[in-house]
Amino acid sequence: MTDDRWFRNKSWDADIASLFEEKLRRARRKSQYLRIQASSLTQANPQVALDLLDRYFALGEDFDHAQAHVDRAAAYLTLGRVEDAFMSYEAALNREAEFPNLRTGAYLELPYQIALRGAAHRYDQAMALLSRAAENLMFAVDHFVFHATKAIILSAQGNLADARAEARPALEAASRDHSGFRYHPGVGLVSDKHSQALALLRPLCDA
Repeated sequence: MTDDRWFRNKSWDADIASLFEEKLRRARRKSQYLRIQASSLTQANPQVALDLLDRYFALGEDFDHAQAHVDRAAAYLTLGRVEDAFMSYEAALNREAEFPNLRTGAYLELPYQIALRGAAHRYDQAMALLSRAAENLMFAVDHFVFHATKAIILSAQGNLADARAEARPALEAASRDHSGFRYHPGVGLVSDKHSQALALLRPLCDA
């Protein structure tokens, strides 16, 4: 394990945990390593991720709180704790309102997850967030999530014409295979992790 790998483990067991704790004891900025390690485990071991994030927040004020809330949301989603995830995304957005120079993807991820989970009681919140998001879209995946979220919610509300109109640019964004950035051609593209949304969008355009 290289020196910068000890806090980016993708799996977790007693030996890995022991080495992590040994390195962490000697680290000056413990908060950074706790959060990064937690973010690496939100899928494979979400409960460990949540435990690490509890330790991160217990250390007190840190510049990365908004991203830590997003990481917590990802772990909650893996565990199926959907409302807890939504509240974590809201905490990230509240943090960003206090410190607007430090942004995360919560402004898109919260409405997107609301749409995917069919959380009808939050549809108005999702659409309100999207109404303020358009000017911040940069990558193909951002455009995909923005339009896909609208399409899924409009379809669920029975507005099929408008849902189709939103599905088309979402699928166009998903078809892009180059970022437009010369030295980072693969950054910000739609990936397999968006398969659920793609499966919901394609029938709208085929109808």
